[in-house]
Parts: sequence; structure tokens; C-alpha cells
Amino acid sequence: MLATNSKTDKYCGPLRALILDWAGTVVDFGSCAPVAAVIEAFRSLEVPVSREQARAPMGKAKREHIRAMLSEQAVASQWESTHGGDIESAIDTVYERFLPIQRQLLADHAKLIPGCVESIDRCRARGMKIGSSTGYTRELMDILMPLVAEQGYEPDAMVCASDMSEGRPAPWMCFENARMLGVYPPQAIVKVDDTLVGIEAGLNAGMWTVGVASSGNLVGLSLQEYSDLDTSEQERLTDAARQQLLQSGAHVVIDSVAELTDAIEQIEDLRRR
Repeated sequence: MLATNSKTDKYCGPLRALILDWAGTVVDFGSCAPVAAVIEAFRSLEVPVSREQARAPMGKAKREHIRAMLSEQAVASQWESTHGGDIESAIDTVYERFLPIQRQLLADHAKLIPGCVESIDRCRARGMKIGSSTGYTRELMDILMPLVAEQGYEPDAMVCASDMSEGRPAPWMCFENARMLGVYPPQAIVKVDDTLVGIEAGLNAGMWTVGVASSGNLVGLSLQEYSDLDTSEQERLTDAARQQLLQSGAHVVIDSVAELTDAIEQIEDLRRR
């Protein structure tokens, strides 16, 4: 005899944790360091790439980021005409050139995004734990984390793409954060990210998601570059980023981490309704 149960359990407790991305979300306004490192790695190998080409795969683990770029027809054609060879050897070559360049650039792009510490403090006051995930390797984060800790930001958990067998948009970094934080079910957790694959990873993990627009990769300008724009141009670029994040499935979109507690309250309202 087949037995069925129509009851569906729904989590009705409070939001208990955040999982935040790094570059473009809490540090490095505009996510400039990884883009600069990727561009320089290709340039040093006589294959110039644009900012747009370097930004397109942002959020993926860095090897996969490079793989995605080398799979793009224009970049692949330039690489083949200059170096030839198969794609796997090309990925290895670019990645090995990328890592030391990224190490050199991290310290120059280690400033927290304005309002980060205050927002995290407010979330902790609500009883929330703070996790984090990144496309950077553990080696790179060993450089970045002490620089950020000096500014007052220390998450309770940190998971790198190099810790997992597969990076974003797979949910594994989200699940590992949940395990390290001791928080479940997924509906008690909010994933915060400025990249489309980061939002997708949160959704794949069954978590609430918050997209970050103006400080993130989709606008892609440093704080100084963004501040130098007139208000109408800032709004045009930010609105385009908001729409992309919403279309990717983000439940709420904010301009920067400074508005994080507003997003938490919006999600709480969505849950009540």
C-alpha cells in the first residue's frame, strides 16, 4: 500500500545567518582587483582582453573564470594565433601567470566598502551568524583576510572555491558555510552576492538571496570612478545592474552592503506574507 502525506513543513523561525561574497560585496568596491589581475595575466602573454571580457565570468572559481574566457571565441582565436596548443594547457599557463599578479594587487584593493562594518554589527545584534564565500583561493584569502580584519570585519566562517570540488553556481560553498556555522534549514540563511552566479548558487542551495548592484561587478567601477559620475549616470548603471540581478532570481537587490539590514527586513516581510 502506498502511503502519502500532504503536510509540507515550512520553516517559520528567524533568519539566522548570512553568507557574503567578498570582492564587490564587502571589500573592493567595483570588484576591481580580480579584473585587473586577469587582464594583466592575459596581456603579459600577448593576448589583450577587454574589461568586459574579463568581467563576464566573474563569481566563478578563478580557474573556471579563465576557462570561460578562453572558451569565448574572440579570446580563443587570439590565443590560438599567438600560442596555439590545447585549451587545458592554455588555462594552466594563464592561471599560473594570474596568481602572483593577484597576490600583488590584493593589498591595493583591500578596503572595505563603506558601511560594511556597521551593517554586519547590526546583523549580529539580530542574532545572525556571518559566513562568507569567494572565488579566490585559500592562498589569496590568507593575504586578504588579515588586511580586512584590521578594518573590523571578521566572518565566522570562510569558504574558498579551492576548498570545494566545484565552485559557483554549485551550492557546495553555501552548504559548507551552513555546516560550519551550524545553521539550518537553508530557509534560515541569506546569500549576499554581486555576481549572477553567486545569486544562482544561493538559489541552488535553497536560500534567500540578496543582490548587490552599485558596488559590484555588474557596474564594475571603483568607488572613486563611481563617485565621479553625475547622479543620473550612477542611477542608469545601477538600475541596469539591479535588473540583471532581479532577472537572475535575487529576492531583494540593494545598492551596497550599507543597506543590508534593509534587505533583511524586506525578506522578513516576504516571509510573513
